[in-house]
Amino acid sequence: MALLQGKCLLLSRLLMLLSSMTPSVSSHSRHYTAPSVTRLTDLFSHVSIDQAFNKVFGASNIQLMSNGSSAYISLNKTSGSGLASRNKYYYGFFSAAIKLPAGLTSGVVVAFYMSNAETFPHNHDEIDIELLGHDKRNDWVLQTNIYANGSVSTGREEKFYLWFDPTQQHHYYSIIWNSHHIVFLVDNIPVREFPNNGAFSSTFPSKPMSLYATIWDGSEWATHGGKYPVNYRYAPYVASFADMEVEGCVSDPRLPSPPCSKKNPSSVDPVEGQGFAALSEQQLSAMKWARSKLMFYSYCKDTTRFKVLPPECR
Repeated sequence: MALLQGKCLLLSRLLMLLSSMTPSVSSHSRHYTAPSVTRLTDLFSHVSIDQAFNKVFGASNIQLMSNGSSAYISLNKTSGSGLASRNKYYYGFFSAAIKLPAGLTSGVVVAFYMSNAETFPHNHDEIDIELLGHDKRNDWVLQTNIYANGSVSTGREEKFYLWFDPTQQHHYYSIIWNSHHIVFLVDNIPVREFPNNGAFSSTFPSKPMSLYATIWDGSEWATHGGKYPVNYRYAPYVASFADMEVEGCVSDPRLPSPPCSKKNPSSVDPVEGQGFAALSEQQLSAMKWARSKLMFYSYCKDTTRFKVLPPECR
């Protein structure tokens, strides 16, 4: 009997030890039923990742699958990893189905974004979808951001919770960029629209950009302002990208100006037509739903950061 009790005690201690080694993650995902919307992701073809993108860093942490139809990109203690489009684009529809790393992911950033910082380091544009990892008490966060003709101090951030667990399966994250507006979408639901009008013109991206898919260490800022850094005990952190759609106006460096512009709409721009010029009533209703239930930060309400709010906020 004493031997049996001793074995039970040993087994109990072993289970406690294993439990302590596994990150305890509480899910606070908002499991809402999302409204129905037009599936813009059904309108465009998927690209082959190995043909449309180059590996730009952490090549050993990138694994292409299924003849380039999907890719695993990972972060470990040695390096993050990233892909960049072979072409630069001026306007378009850009989308990816992304499955995020599960478990304790504080400090981890998975990003799907457009940028020309390598060409215009002091006067760059960006359109960002950044998915920020969480500590054991919080969920992944979706951060959208826009930079135009300036430094990171000109950013226009808005943050959202998701209405699903982004680690269980792939979900679509998409960007519309044309002369009318920029729209951020999740599973085809618009969560943010940034119009190109008088109030926004100085902060509207205006130069051709590359498209990036990356994972990296954002310990200094990503989770609660850098309070929780990446814990490499749980590495590697692996994100899966699939169903990549890159349908845009390709910028030709041999031309003196981009082939697509507000003054010169072009048939080579696939999202300049009326179907993409404005959100439908259905899309506007869905965006109102997302923003009322899921948005928890907007730069337009950050009076600590902006003593005088940007003009579009006023």
